[in-house]
Amino acid sequence: MIHNFNAGPSILPAEVFEEASRAILNFNDTGLSILELGHRTKMFQGVMDEAISLVKELMNLDSDHEVMFLHGGASTQFFQIPLNILGENELSAYTDTGVWAAKAIKEAKLYGHVEVVCSSKNEGYTHLPKNFTVPKTAKYLHITTNNTIFGTQWQDLGLFYNAGVPLVADMSSDIMSRSTDFNKFDVIYAGAQKNAGAAGVTIVIVNKNILGKVDRHIPAMLDYRNHYSNGSMLNTPPVFAVYVSMLTLRWLKSIGGVGEIEKINNRKAALLYDTIDSLDVF
Repeated sequence: MIHNFNAGPSILPAEVFEEASRAILNFNDTGLSILELGHRTKMFQGVMDEAISLVKELMNLDSDHEVMFLHGGASTQFFQIPLNILGENELSAYTDTGVWAAKAIKEAKLYGHVEVVCSSKNEGYTHLPKNFTVPKTAKYLHITTNNTIFGTQWQDLGLFYNAGVPLVADMSSDIMSRSTDFNKFDVIYAGAQKNAGAAGVTIVIVNKNILGKVDRHIPAMLDYRNHYSNGSMLNTPPVFAVYVSMLTLRWLKSIGGVGEIEKINNRKAALLYDTIDSLDVF
C-alpha cells in the first residue's frame, strides 16, 4: 500500500477513481467521454448544478452566498479578491502566517492599502500570532486557515467571527475538513485538489452583498458577479475537474458530510502524531 503524504494533489476515494474512469470512456451511458462533453449540454449542466448544490449543502450556506467553480487556482484569488472588494484608497487587513499569506498580501498591495495586523515571519512562521487588532476601517480581514508548509492551523476560527469587518479566508488545504459556521465568512476560496477533487478547478464562495462597491473597471473574467450569474460557465469551465469535484463531494455527503470527515481526520491525526511521539528518533 502506498501512503500519500503530499500537500496536494491528495488522494481521492476509490469510488471517485472508479466512477471517473468509467466516465472517461462512457459518461452516464451516453457513448461520450466526459472529456469531450460539451459544457453547454444539459448533461454537463447537471454536473455543474449538482456540484454547486453539494457545496451549499455540505457547508450549510445561506442564500446570500454564491458558489463558483473557477479557473486559475487559489493564487488567482490573491488578486481577484482585492480587485472586486478593495478600492484603490481603501484599507484591507491581513494576517501574515506563512508563504501563501505573504503572497496574498503582495498581490493585495497592487489594488489598495494593506495593514498586516499580525505576523510570525520574523520567527520563521513557527507559530500563529496571538494578539492583533483589526482596524474598523478595513474593508475586510484576510486569513489563511491552514499553512501546509509550516504546519500551523487556526484551530478556533471563531476567533475571527467578531472582527467587525467582512471575513475572507484561504481554505485551500482544509476546506470541508472540519465543522465551522461557514456563513460567517464573506469570501472563501480553495483549490479543489486538497479536499474536494482533483487539480484544475478552484472553489470560490462569495457573499454577494459585499460586491459592486469598488470604483474601478473589473475585467469580465475577473468579476465575481459575472461568474455566479452565469453559473460558473462564463467561458468553458474545466469540465473534468468539476466532474471529479462533484463525485468527491457526493462521496463526502454519502459518508455523513463535514462532521463525519472531521472525526475521520482527527483519528488519522491522532494515529500519526501518537506514533511520532512514541519514537525516540523525533
